[in-house]
Amino acid sequence: MNFLSPLASFLGMEVEHITDRIKHAVIINAAMALFGLAAASFLVAAGFMALADQVGGIYAALICAAAFAVLALTIYLGTRIAEARRKRAIAEKRRSSDTSAFLTTATLTALPVLLRSPMVRTLGLPAAAIAALWVISNGSDRKDD
Repeated sequence: MNFLSPLASFLGMEVEHITDRIKHAVIINAAMALFGLAAASFLVAAGFMALADQVGGIYAALICAAAFAVLALTIYLGTRIAEARRKRAIAEKRRSSDTSAFLTTATLTALPVLLRSPMVRTLGLPAAAIAALWVISNGSDRKDD
């Protein structure tokens, strides 16, 4: 907190006010979570009792256990799929970055050899400038998802 005090005062914030707001938000959210958990528990108990009246206690317990196991399995599979997508996106981004770094390195390596030719200097440099301007102007129009 010693580091944050000068930073907060520099930004015009009162540290005590911020910590009080955070404590207040934590207490309120904890109370809401506690009462929400109690409400969910009573709903599950009421559902179990209603099911037990219909099919019997043992079968109601088995049905509830199977339903919660299916829910847990669904959540597990959903997180595994999301993690695989995230890893695939990271790998694709890394592959794209590596490819562009390779192309940049190859271009910079070949540039001195190409600049020795008078035809490349006469035609290639203006064409490269026009292509770079086109890439930059088209790249600024796109919006990130």
